[in-house]
Amino acid sequence: MVTINDIMSYCKRKGLVFPSSEIYNGFAGFYDYGPVGVEIVNNIKNEWWSSTVRNNENVVGINGTIIGNPKIWEASGHVANFVDYLVECKKCKQKFRADHLIEETLKIPTEGMKTKELNDIIKKEKVKCPSCKGELGSVTEFNLMFKTNVGPSGQEFAYLRPETAQTIFVDFKSVLDTTRQKLPFGIAQIGKAFRNEISPRNFLFRLREFEQMEMEFFVHPDKKNECEKFDSVKEVKVNALTAADQEKAGKMIISTIGELVKNKTIKSKWHAFWIGYRYKWFLDLGIKPHNLRLRQHVKTELSHYAADTWDVEYNYEFGWKELEGIADRTDFDLKQHAKVSGQDISYFNEETKERVIPHVAAEPSLGVDRAFLTFVLDAYHEEEVKGEKRIVLKLNPKLAPFKVAIFPLVNKEGMDKKAKEIHETLKNKFVTCYDDSGSIGRRYRRMDEVGTPFCITIDGQTMEDNTVTLRDRDSLKQVRIKIKELQEKISKLVDGEKL
Repeated sequence: MVTINDIMSYCKRKGLVFPSSEIYNGFAGFYDYGPVGVEIVNNIKNEWWSSTVRNNENVVGINGTIIGNPKIWEASGHVANFVDYLVECKKCKQKFRADHLIEETLKIPTEGMKTKELNDIIKKEKVKCPSCKGELGSVTEFNLMFKTNVGPSGQEFAYLRPETAQTIFVDFKSVLDTTRQKLPFGIAQIGKAFRNEISPRNFLFRLREFEQMEMEFFVHPDKKNECEKFDSVKEVKVNALTAADQEKAGKMIISTIGELVKNKTIKSKWHAFWIGYRYKWFLDLGIKPHNLRLRQHVKTELSHYAADTWDVEYNYEFGWKELEGIADRTDFDLKQHAKVSGQDISYFNEETKERVIPHVAAEPSLGVDRAFLTFVLDAYHEEEVKGEKRIVLKLNPKLAPFKVAIFPLVNKEGMDKKAKEIHETLKNKFVTCYDDSGSIGRRYRRMDEVGTPFCITIDGQTMEDNTVTLRDRDSLKQVRIKIKELQEKISKLVDGEKL
C-alpha cells in the first residue's frame, strides 16, 4: 500500500508540493505548491466551481475577506466552541491532541468525546507520552483560532477566519439585495482559512493554513423536501455508515441516495441532493468507488449548529477519515448574526409577503488541500511494463497538470520546428508541455509520473504526411492522427472519450 510518506516524497521530487520555509528547516502545518502541483490545485478549484456554481443556475459566488469584525466569531459560536482537546506530557512538555493520541494508542474511535471522557480514558488505560513514556497531564480545551492585531496601535484584535462559511452568512443580505435571488438558492466561495492545529500531521491532511471550497444552500424552512433536482441523484449508489449502525457497531451498507431518504435516514431531499451530488463528483473525477463512503455523524459529535451532518470519507492509510462534510446547519447562523448585529437579514417573499429566516439545508465543505492529497493518492500507481518499473499518476484528464505533451523524435530534419508549431497551436487551448530532452521512452516516463494523459510524438512520417503519434497514458495505446484533427480529438479525450 502506498503510504503518506511515499506520496510526500513523490510530491517533492516531481514538483507538486514543497515544505514551506524549507531552507529554514520548514514550519509545521504549512506547505507550498510547486509548478506541477499548482496546476492540479487550479484544476480542482475550477472543477468544483463549474460543478457547484456554473452548473446550478440558483447558486452564485462571492470572495470574502480573511479578516473580519471579531464579533462575527462571537456570534457564530467559534469563540466559545471552536476547540480541540490538548494534553501535555508532564516530563518532556510535548503537547498532543488528546483524541488523536487515544485513537493511535488504543485503536478506538473518539468521535464526539469531550474533556471528561478523554481524561477518564487516559487515566483508566494509563496512556503515556509516545515520545518519552512520561505521565500525561489533564486534558484541556484549546481554541483553534489565530489572533492578530489590526491598526497602528496594536490594541484592536481580530481573528484569521477558521472557515469561509461565516463570510457568506454576513454577506447574505448584500447578495440578496444585489442579485434578487429567490429561495432556494446557494452562495459559494473558495478561499483561505486558518486553524492553529495542536499537531498537524499526515502531510496535507491536517494543516494550519489551507483553502476551502464551501457553499451554503438556503431554503424556506417548510420546503426542505421540495427539491426538483432530487431525481437526478436518487439512483446514486453509495457506501454508507449511518448513525444508527455506528451506535450498534453495525457495518457499512451499500445503498442509494433515494433509499436513504425513503427510510428517513437522510431527513430532507435538499440535503440528500447535495450529498449525492457531491459524492458523485468524486466518482466522476476518478476516485475509486471502494475507497469512498458516506458516514453520518452520531448525536454526540454533531456541531452546535447542525441538525444532521454526513461526511464523504476516504479510506486513507490511517483509516476512514473525512474528505468533505455536508451539514444541515438549520437557521442557526443567520439568526445569530441578526441577533448580535441588530440587523434584519431575513428573506422577504414579494409574492406571498412572507418574511422568514431561511434554513441552510446543505453546506458542502471541502478542503482544497485534502482534495488534492486524495486525488493524487488515489491516482498514484507503481506498475511493471516490459520488465521496468513505471510510476504513473492516473489522474482524470480534467485534473491533470498538463493535458498534452509534445515531443520531436529528434531535434533535426525539421521535426523540432514542426513540433514547436504544434505546441504553439495547442497551448492556446490546453496547458501543454514541450520536451525535447532524452530518449522518447524517458520523456514518456516523465509525463506519466506527473499525470499527463496524452503525448504527441513528431517523427519522420510526420514530415511526409502531416500525421503524428498520439499516446494514451493509462492504456499505452498509440494511434496515428492528422495534425489538423489534434485539437478536436484532444478536447474529446479530456471530456472522457477513449482513444
